[in-house]
Amino acid sequence: MRAMLFASACAVAQLALALPAQAQTNDQAANEASDDELVVTAERRSESLQRTPIAATVMTGEDLANAGVTTVDQLQFVSPGATVNNFGQGIDFNIRGIGKAEHNTQTTTGVITYRDGVATFPGYFAGEPYYDIARVEILRGPQGTFVGQNATGGAVFVTSQNPQIGGDNDGYIMGSLGNYNSYSLQGAVNLPISDTLAARVAFNTDNRDSFYDITGPYTGDDGVHTFSGRFSLLWEPTSNFSALWKTDVNYLDLSGYNADPVLATNDEFEITANADIAALDRFARTVLQLNYEFEGGTTLRSVTSYQAGSTIYRSDLDGTGAGNLTFRDYVEEDIFSQEFNLISPDTGALSWILGLYYQHDEYDFPPGEFVIGVPPGSVFSEYRLQGTNPKETSAIFGQISYDLTDRLELEVGARYGRSTTENHVTVSQYGTPIVQEQSAEWENLSGKVSLNWTVDDHNFVYGFIATGFRPGGLNVPVGLGLPAPFDEENVTSYEVGWKAGWFDGHLRTQLSAYYNSYENFQVIIGYPQFPTFGFELNTPNPSTIYGVEAQVEATFGNFSLDAGLGIMETEIGEFFATDPRAASFTACNPATGPASASCINLDGREQTYAPELTFNVGMQYVFELPGEDTLTPRLNYGHVSEQWATLFQNVARGDRVEERNIVNAQLAWTHGDFVTTLWATNLTDQHYMGALNSGLRFAGPPRQYGIRVYRAF
Repeated sequence: MRAMLFASACAVAQLALALPAQAQTNDQAANEASDDELVVTAERRSESLQRTPIAATVMTGEDLANAGVTTVDQLQFVSPGATVNNFGQGIDFNIRGIGKAEHNTQTTTGVITYRDGVATFPGYFAGEPYYDIARVEILRGPQGTFVGQNATGGAVFVTSQNPQIGGDNDGYIMGSLGNYNSYSLQGAVNLPISDTLAARVAFNTDNRDSFYDITGPYTGDDGVHTFSGRFSLLWEPTSNFSALWKTDVNYLDLSGYNADPVLATNDEFEITANADIAALDRFARTVLQLNYEFEGGTTLRSVTSYQAGSTIYRSDLDGTGAGNLTFRDYVEEDIFSQEFNLISPDTGALSWILGLYYQHDEYDFPPGEFVIGVPPGSVFSEYRLQGTNPKETSAIFGQISYDLTDRLELEVGARYGRSTTENHVTVSQYGTPIVQEQSAEWENLSGKVSLNWTVDDHNFVYGFIATGFRPGGLNVPVGLGLPAPFDEENVTSYEVGWKAGWFDGHLRTQLSAYYNSYENFQVIIGYPQFPTFGFELNTPNPSTIYGVEAQVEATFGNFSLDAGLGIMETEIGEFFATDPRAASFTACNPATGPASASCINLDGREQTYAPELTFNVGMQYVFELPGEDTLTPRLNYGHVSEQWATLFQNVARGDRVEERNIVNAQLAWTHGDFVTTLWATNLTDQHYMGALNSGLRFAGPPRQYGIRVYRAF
């Protein structure tokens, strides 16, 4: 398949302590701050973020708009410990250094993204926009005892707005104009149909010219043209039953995922190309959620989903107009999933959730649609792949919470899961036919034990041990017989945390420390016996990942601030490997070596996509104007320090991904039902590597700015 620190902590603390304490005397504002407290719904019930034993960042739809977050890429600038490296047709999404580091369909992701309660596509279709969103929850650390998929790094829950029964025909419309001839339109409307039925319709469209100036024989990039729509229907015929149906459709024509060689010295947006470039994602998702509450308060929940999509990618694989290396693919993916939950009421000392989960995910590579040409045009100069890759996941999971005292709670969760993968593919490797009929399966028992202490009404302390699991996969053969599968990954995480409220709820803080033992890290190296071929396997010794994280949310009158800090240290266990990018014919045993110029001992190297420092801060002040108008300036800053894209950490080969410093700003004027906003993203116009893949650098977005008008009705 396709090769797809301490001073800052003190500053955050000093900033929090320096905020004006006199605001606590305003009782009305204190009540409002309490009412605005964020909740976490990921555990299939609504709980206060400040009383949940999970390190998490929770943002409302308004928070996302204020921070300039419209896609998954930008989450790394608003949440500590998160990094996103987006190369277009797929992403490397990592939380605390764990998630996804290899770019192929067999390597699943350790950070699961859920849309309206459903685990979405694990690699493709990463560009689905955020619009008409109720909230986004970014959970850090292993997850899996209360929700469908198992996760080693974390999970992201994206929840769109629901229809409102008994509401009005209300909604909003929003339009924007900006540089690169960009224009967009977004809107939503709530449609009350009866006393028991309501619908909601939402849409989003974006258009702009290309960021790139492409010279050479091919200059076909004409920018971005996207449309997304969502239809939701909520039916509540009785007080104890509800049915919520949501269907999303997406047409994302991104023209191309332009890139040039990772060591190129030219401007990232001034490139050459001589191959056809295309990038088109078309996909849909339908979700049916049924809830029935029994007498006594226990709820039975069913979440059924079907997702289908096709992705087209055509690329100049050498990244220049001088070479003759091309890539193209057309891949179809279908996912069916079913989850059942039995959820107890929260009224007693004992509460629990029990779940069953099944998912079938299948990739289809049609004949003649997955081709690497060196140069293209002949069976003897092309690598071609066709066939199917079906995967299945099934699990039973549960979590129990018991109040040992009125302030001390014990949580115990467990998950048993089974995963399978199959390859029914045919490869034409530069004229050599290879057939692969192969399958593999994995079983796992993971769990979590947490002790939670509500010290008082303002302080909550927790500590837990949790494990997470990610299945292995199959290697595509290279003419040396059927290769061995790579094995599953496991992580054992130890975490302690303290969540506190200050100044009558105007200031909320989170502080956590964690230590992870990360076993069987999945990585592509040179085939141990024939290093000229790439081969995915597991590191023989555990990696260690540990760090601290802090978050602050403050509201004092018209001033508000949010900030996050993550400090992380990582270390790979002893491991010998040959860099598949370097020509070598010397065998290299991953466990024993021996070390040589080509058989490199990677012991002590940093984990990939694990920056030592992540930091974000956003602040705004609401100026009150005559006639109840307001003027609100806001500034957001996100920092992700340097990170490594491979374990070989070869600067000469471009393995270092430089730091990212992104400043977003906006000035919003509210007048009646209208909000007019001047906005800018990447205000300093930092040119940075958004991802490294296949020897190419994919630039992050440059500076964009414009004006946006929002009207509620």
